[in-house]
Amino acid sequence: MTPSQARLTAETLSELGTVPGFAATFLVDGKPPETGATLKQAALAATLDHLAHAGLDDFYRGDVAREMAADLAAIGSPVGRADLAAYRAVVDEPLSVAVRSGTLFNTPPPTQGIASLILLALFDRLRVEPAESFDHIHGLVEATKRAFLVRDRYVTDPVRLPHPPERYLAEEFLDSEARRIDRRKAAPWPASAQRGDTVWMGAADASGFVVSYIQSLYWEFGSGCVLPRAGVLMQNRGASFSLDPRALNALAPGRRPLHTLNPALAVLRDGRVLAYGTMGGDGQPQTQAALFTRAVLYRQSLEEAIDRPRWLLGRTWGLPRTNLRLEARFPASLFEQLAAAGHDVELLDESYSDLMGHAGAVVVHPNGMLEGAHDPRADGGVEGV
Repeated sequence: MTPSQARLTAETLSELGTVPGFAATFLVDGKPPETGATLKQAALAATLDHLAHAGLDDFYRGDVAREMAADLAAIGSPVGRADLAAYRAVVDEPLSVAVRSGTLFNTPPPTQGIASLILLALFDRLRVEPAESFDHIHGLVEATKRAFLVRDRYVTDPVRLPHPPERYLAEEFLDSEARRIDRRKAAPWPASAQRGDTVWMGAADASGFVVSYIQSLYWEFGSGCVLPRAGVLMQNRGASFSLDPRALNALAPGRRPLHTLNPALAVLRDGRVLAYGTMGGDGQPQTQAALFTRAVLYRQSLEEAIDRPRWLLGRTWGLPRTNLRLEARFPASLFEQLAAAGHDVELLDESYSDLMGHAGAVVVHPNGMLEGAHDPRADGGVEGV
């Protein structure tokens, strides 16, 4: 048990303790296990062993699918075997935008990748110097607001998009949005809530092949429902749907909801390839922007760029406030400047807060050198093999 899983098990027990399968799977002798304890999931182990022999398609259309469908029916889920059988993974082309330092890539709708690209493209147009200044943090926060306004009025199931996403990555649109940013004053902020538990991973090899990858159950333990025969923990990405039939992401059969996952990759003009990302719901684009601007625009080391204090605009993990929160390591002078500009700003007690995401990055250099760094806020790490 890692420290974060031990802590989250204890924190969510009151909410999830009676959810089917949760206690039997994640508790030991009826209690949250301590850090370092061994957690055994025999049913899930048997499922993984079966898939290794029968093939991964069995998960959706074979014996595992049959067992999962029976378990889902037993707990009253509307998801049935036909739904599992109908699922197909989608291989899609990434969205991209050019900035001064290179070309940025991210995932298309229904992800929020377009928001991450807009954010960095707008900040690029502000030509901000120096790093860690009011202009740096304020500029990224204001660019975040413009990017999230696009996301919230546009991103939905890709077959229901009113027009191609490239409209919002065109130079004319980005130039116009950048001009809307007040360099000295905070714009009003209508926020939307997100919760989540997600992990980003990146990898690179000696051939120059680079992967930026992210997966998520959405909330800390997804739906909390563990299927007894398969041992599979069901996610709850459907929470992003709206029950209002007039909403952009209305719940309906076959639709894909907006989701926050957006692994990032950049091909830089100096020949480096950078894969980077984080967990954190609405914080993902913001942490990506902090990491990218520090490591690329301001030439901080990868470790320093990830370690430096971060901020979060808006709600995440169900917290009631929509303000701008800063880690405690920011200087008081910056806090005062942001407050004077009209930001509803709060200084957290923590020097390293989970609210700011768990970031990571890998880089392939032109000479073939591989570099990686991970977040001191997380349980993860970097390994070369």
